[in-house]
Amino acid sequence: MVDTPATPTNPLVTGSEIARLAGVTRAAVSNWRRRYDDFPPPVGGSVNSPLFDLAQVQAWLERQRKGQDVSAEVQLWQVLRGAYGDEMIEGLVDVAETISGTEASADLPTDAVRLARVLVASSSAADIIDALAERFTDSVRRAGSDQVTSPRIVRAVRHFASEVEADATLFDPACGIGTLLLTVALEQGLKLYGQEGDARSARFAQLRAEFTRGIDVVVATGDSLRNDQWADLRADLVVCDPPIGDADWGREELLLDSRWEFGTPSRAEGELAWLQHAYAHTSPGGRVLMVMPASVAYRKAGRRIRAELVRRGVLTQITALPPGVAASHALPVHLWHLRRPQSLGDAGTSVRMVDLTANAPDGSLQPRADQVADVSLIELLDDAVDLTPGRHVAESHRDYVAEYQALRRELTKQARLLAELLPALTLGASASALEGPSVSVADLARAGLVEYGDPEPVSVSDQLDTDFLQGFLRSSANTRRSTSASGTFRLDGKGARIPQMDIADQRRYGAAFRALQEFEELARRVAELSTQASALARNGLGNGALAPGE
Repeated sequence: MVDTPATPTNPLVTGSEIARLAGVTRAAVSNWRRRYDDFPPPVGGSVNSPLFDLAQVQAWLERQRKGQDVSAEVQLWQVLRGAYGDEMIEGLVDVAETISGTEASADLPTDAVRLARVLVASSSAADIIDALAERFTDSVRRAGSDQVTSPRIVRAVRHFASEVEADATLFDPACGIGTLLLTVALEQGLKLYGQEGDARSARFAQLRAEFTRGIDVVVATGDSLRNDQWADLRADLVVCDPPIGDADWGREELLLDSRWEFGTPSRAEGELAWLQHAYAHTSPGGRVLMVMPASVAYRKAGRRIRAELVRRGVLTQITALPPGVAASHALPVHLWHLRRPQSLGDAGTSVRMVDLTANAPDGSLQPRADQVADVSLIELLDDAVDLTPGRHVAESHRDYVAEYQALRRELTKQARLLAELLPALTLGASASALEGPSVSVADLARAGLVEYGDPEPVSVSDQLDTDFLQGFLRSSANTRRSTSASGTFRLDGKGARIPQMDIADQRRYGAAFRALQEFEELARRVAELSTQASALARNGLGNGALAPGE
């Protein structure tokens, strides 16, 4: 594939963008590529995400009469794509500033300036900026990046934020281009604050906010953890989709920081640093809604901080969202809900666990009764402090009585069978059977009576019973021969011996050995059932799900 770079006069488009140009589905574009030999070949990108020359595509669509007029918005996006490439956010800032009346940036192509003015003549500035932001979000999602909060996560945060007071203060310490902050704040009169480390994203977020009338928004630039621009801010609601897996979050510089109210996070637990930073910015009664990787709920390094969050009653809920809500992966993510108590007696006494992992990514966010469990703090404060919702929801809806009764019935049944399987034996000869006439397994193999199977030899002759053979191979005399000095058992096919008996006696011994084998297997099963039943009974009695019988 020839990799042709995009330029302002030679923009490249993806298959999805071709579909939008032609007013068809992506599947239709794929069919065109297969069916028509003259469809323009890819000029860049990769096998899984090819890029096509826009002019060639438009010409082909016109020849096939499959095209339609390209909107000014699409043309603007393509010009920006060609001019800015991977620095698309800078192009969005330049367009937004041009629309706001600021003198156009020297980097903004003339065609982009013209198209932006065409759009302003027919649409509101807010609609234009939102449309470009949506295209940017979609392009980031298709690239598998977590640079921008996905629409599904935004939807979930908005849902669980519920109603926000009209005069409330909202804060997002990692606001990116402002998507999460501006979407949650739909009501007028709210005071919004954000901070973003990337200056271009912060500027675009501020410009987006300025086009939204009736909402007071201020976005600061800087690293929120290292250089908090809102140290004195206390918000009614803090929302955040923080950076994931960032070990360089500044631990060494911030070891004694007062924000680590619940413990200093390790380098590997940057998400817990962001969580405590968000909590430090809440007013009494204020809430935090933080998007977290599922692993934060159980990683060993964060156990002490999780325990303190639980013990202090500030963690009110953890929601496991469906797989697929994140843009860059299909793994489930969690939404952590924190609330700062208004007084000493206002702390929570339980944590609500909500498990939506069985739901579709675009499905209902309202949990069913069997997807919710209210877990007391003492139950969570075990050695692991595992806060994974699925674990606690499943345990909460466990039918201890039915499970215990079923185990008890099965254990009783198997115990009766166990006694019946133990063979009846009588007094044998005082001497070991192997001290009389015997034959080695090696000799039997040479005579064609035995084959070495896996893991033990088997009889291939009517003159030798397999159960008899294997039973004596497991006898103490042969076991001693086959056990090394280190205690490792390995069958010695050459040295092992069995007594010489007629076939009738072999079968009598074989039946006894076979019964013992079945007895041992069932005994192991009974032991497993016994362990399960005792553990279930102990847990049930301890948590109140079971009580002693009358």
